[in-house]
Amino acid sequence: MRTEAEAEALRAALAWQIAMGAEEAILPAPQRRLAAPEAPAPAPRPPAAAPLIRPAAPARPATPAGEEAAALAAGAESLEALREAMARFTGSPLRETATHLVFADGVPGAPVMVIGEAPGAEEDRQGKPFVGASGQLLDRMFASIGLARAENLYISNILPFRPPGNRTPTDAEIALFLPFVLRHVQLAAPRLLVLAGGVAAKGLLGAREGITRLRGRWHPVSLPSGKVLRALPTLHPAYLLRNPISKRDAWADLLLLRRELDGG
Repeated sequence: MRTEAEAEALRAALAWQIAMGAEEAILPAPQRRLAAPEAPAPAPRPPAAAPLIRPAAPARPATPAGEEAAALAAGAESLEALREAMARFTGSPLRETATHLVFADGVPGAPVMVIGEAPGAEEDRQGKPFVGASGQLLDRMFASIGLARAENLYISNILPFRPPGNRTPTDAEIALFLPFVLRHVQLAAPRLLVLAGGVAAKGLLGAREGITRLRGRWHPVSLPSGKVLRALPTLHPAYLLRNPISKRDAWADLLLLRRELDGG
């Protein structure tokens, strides 16, 4: 039986691992570390060599809402038309609990487009992305490398509506709005993408890794047109407000972005 102090230490260690981005255990099953060691099993005969082929992930079944989103996104020929199409889209209950549709802010055609996760309470009230405390930090971060939403930066989110209670978007919600996001990127025509936070990074990259493993390097994002953009995942400003020590990692990402803009 563990003492309360031991249990508290275990809880603190688990909280630290979650904060650092740990998402899975190293071993697939619990291990009996205090049990007597078992005799080693005889080594099996190695099988014949075979090509290492990763099975394809099962396709997500099409839904009427998903088909509607894809059709509306594909039919939008301008950013204004895309905004109107998203306002007409009725396939998500998120619009019923949100105050405003949060589309974008900044300069369309800017060299860098930032894609965040979902609007918060302040963004929902104003109808603009990144206007709360995390938005103020985001502005300071990009200003440090010469980028500003009034001049050469374009900002949006992977979801246009605030999830109730600021909860994390579900995989189904991300998949539903992904056609709008990809069409948004295509119409905004940035040179580079910055994916702020794990939700945006996983949604656009289709990756299983957490943001702490994805950040710090460039990844390809394919658009419906066939064009491939380079995307840089980084830590979300809201995370940095809770974990100031991680600002040094975000600063390294910003320097990487500046070098790419300057031609390497």
